[in-house]
Amino acid sequence: MQQLLNSEERYRALFHLNPDAVYTIDCEGNFQDLNQICGKAGGYQREEMLFRSFLDFVSPEDRDKAQYHHERALCGESQNYELAILGKDGRKIYFNITNIPVIMNGQVTGIHGIAKNITQQKLAELELKETTKKLEQSNKDLQEFAYVASHDLQEPLRMVSSYLQLLERRYKGRLDQDADEFIHFAVDGAKRMQKLINDLLTYSRVNTKEEKFAMISSQNMLQKVLDNLSIYIHERNAKVTYDSLPEIYGDETQMIQLLQNLISNGIKFNSHDKPKINISAMKRKAYWVFRIEDNGIGIPYHHQKRIFSIFQRLHTREEYEGTGIGLSICKKIVERHGGQIWLESEVNEGTTFYFSIPAIGGN
Repeated sequence: MQQLLNSEERYRALFHLNPDAVYTIDCEGNFQDLNQICGKAGGYQREEMLFRSFLDFVSPEDRDKAQYHHERALCGESQNYELAILGKDGRKIYFNITNIPVIMNGQVTGIHGIAKNITQQKLAELELKETTKKLEQSNKDLQEFAYVASHDLQEPLRMVSSYLQLLERRYKGRLDQDADEFIHFAVDGAKRMQKLINDLLTYSRVNTKEEKFAMISSQNMLQKVLDNLSIYIHERNAKVTYDSLPEIYGDETQMIQLLQNLISNGIKFNSHDKPKINISAMKRKAYWVFRIEDNGIGIPYHHQKRIFSIFQRLHTREEYEGTGIGLSICKKIVERHGGQIWLESEVNEGTTFYFSIPAIGGN
């Protein structure tokens, strides 16, 4: 008898000293026993909760869920779920609930439960979710703004550019040398602005003007890129070689643009009389990893992390033309396809760009 009393005493001590909320509920859902912690988080005294339905303390939006898990426990199934409880002051307290059915003579006679307070964790998750939602909306708004602004700038800029070129053709040599130079600067500025707007439009459209993914041949894609760049390749006396390339699942238009940007960069940022570019791909676990290697001028290590940011230029326009958007577009395209892009480079030794694409189907 004394041994039984001692055991009961130890059980009561564990019950009431447990740092988590511990309780017993009958089949009707009424608290039959609970420790002080059970009510403390919500500002209740133990006596205020005893013999009342647990549903009285559940936040309204979670009551159906709580009732469902209670009924499953009464069917003999242990339950684990998250629940919001309303405190005495109306605030929500979040718990991770574990309910275990009490079975006697083959019948469920009640439920033992333990509830771990996860309010801080849950509030941090909700805050992160809300912040992410706001960032996604902000990013969407910025993309739409960039698209609309770029699109609406096209027509007035086209008119300015047309009239400047008309002035250049009509009055070149008829005014003094300074006037010719000023008009030339204006025409050149208008052309650069047109290129910048076009690139900005392309950047904003990566996620807004999407084509459906399909299985595409990288080999055929590369051939289209080489056809697009044929004049440039010939003018620079460049040599482009490639290995056998796989079929991938993606947006063909964007993948062509990705390859074209990387190959043209390898030719442009190159001081050799004969620029060399090699394209290959290898399977690494669940990804195809593409490799575009050049023998160009290379990229200093301290600049390598920022070159994928928009409007980042490592050289003056006098050295190399461009808008500083090309690699940002590449990064967005790769990320839209579920991959990553990175590089290895040494100054005067060339650069190798890598990008990964999930290997879905194909060979």
